Amino acid sequence: MFALLSFCLCGLLMRGEAQDRATLWRGNDRGGRCHYTFTVPSPVESSCPQIGGPEVEGLKARLNLLEVLVSQLSAGDSRLPGVQQGSGARVQSELQEALNRAVGERNLLQSEKERLERELNGLQLRMEEMRRETERLRNKPCPQQTPMVPPSPTLQDRVSKRPGSGLNPMSRLMTRPSRQEDSSNLRDSAWQYGAPGFQELKAAVTEVPAPGGNEDNTGCGELLSVSEPVTHRKADNIEGKYGIWMQDPEAVSPYGPNMLWRIDAIGAEVKQMFGYEDLEQLSKGFPSKVLLLPELLESTGATVYRGSLYYQRRNSRTLIRYDLASESVAARRELPHAGFHGQFPYSWGGYTDIDLSVDENGLWAVYSTNKAKGAIVISQLDPESLGVKKSWETNIRKNSVANSFIICGKLYTVASYASRETTINYMYDTETSQGKNLAIPFKNKYGYNSMIDYSLAQRKLFGWDNFHIVSYDVRLGRQQAN
Repeated sequence: MFALLSFCLCGLLMRGEAQDRATLWRGNDRGGRCHYTFTVPSPVESSCPQIGGPEVEGLKARLNLLEVLVSQLSAGDSRLPGVQQGSGARVQSELQEALNRAVGERNLLQSEKERLERELNGLQLRMEEMRRETERLRNKPCPQQTPMVPPSPTLQDRVSKRPGSGLNPMSRLMTRPSRQEDSSNLRDSAWQYGAPGFQELKAAVTEVPAPGGNEDNTGCGELLSVSEPVTHRKADNIEGKYGIWMQDPEAVSPYGPNMLWRIDAIGAEVKQMFGYEDLEQLSKGFPSKVLLLPELLESTGATVYRGSLYYQRRNSRTLIRYDLASESVAARRELPHAGFHGQFPYSWGGYTDIDLSVDENGLWAVYSTNKAKGAIVISQLDPESLGVKKSWETNIRKNSVANSFIICGKLYTVASYASRETTINYMYDTETSQGKNLAIPFKNKYGYNSMIDYSLAQRKLFGWDNFHIVSYDVRLGRQQAN
């Protein structure tokens, strides 16, 4: 084969020398294969007939070879020799990696698209509900004003003048209403709408127990009892299984004193804070304000005070004061030596290492440190700078209790977050630096209470019990004189 090729080349070269027009070219094609190309002018034809010829046939042969190589690379043919086989495997591997990356990116984009669509649908539903509520309020007629009742008639006179009264005034007063009428009279007047005279009459005949000798609900005595929980709203989705709701006891413009705030605490990025004009709007789920916090929030230990939200930044011991009016961070500071992100949580977990709260004495932090070996540490904080003013170390371990709250400088702990019938089992008084055991009944109505805080604005306990926003009335004893 080699000799025949040499003979042909030599003959062609000699012929080319004879006519001084023959040329020879050698080079690699795109696949790296060596090719010899030579041209010899025809001695008899001035032009080639357009019927293909050897050049076209050679081009076809090369194209066929290229098609075979491509098909072998696509099918992963193991018969490719040497370098071609290795090169094909490498190309196939790179193509597969690129395909895998593209598929992964497509799946991520699809998931993000579905999440955004769900959020958009939720927002559209809320907007529609708010629109309907606005229309309802717009079409609602204004109540007619009734003249004020002169103060001169006595209680007996007013009762005796009630329509349909066939009894004398004293027998009317002594007649006890039915249980159903009793329960309706005990409802909060803020939830009833009627003429001032009717409300005044109801207030006049409602029994009010005389205060006991040891009770002082306007002062700062020791906690005596906690009422049954009152449910205000159930969360709409899984993000609301745990959460925080709160009210500023010293609200600052532009938000009024009835403004309530809610944060759902489940999710990879807890940053949204919803504001409601009052308790009725919260129970209906109609927020009037939505804030996006600049940094992620950790767990259920946040509180509001003097126009600011105080919270723990996620996965750190840093405390943040977020100004609600300017919607910006006003201060930040680390809580010295405080455990965080699961080092010293309450017994239910949830990264509840730092619990912030407000009472009659100001801003507090409940946490623990390595030095305290997991025992609860109480620190009073400066609400402006977040600096620690004073600290107390108790002798009760933080992870042995489900939650805690502070009233009048006294820390109270709850024994269980899941038992429906549990107790407030411990109290520590920061004024005397003394603690003692308690056994005050407490109810977790829905079986998973992740937040219990004292609301100074309402002098109640606020709770978040397994998707449910609840509150408890409290009864305090008379403060002991020093």
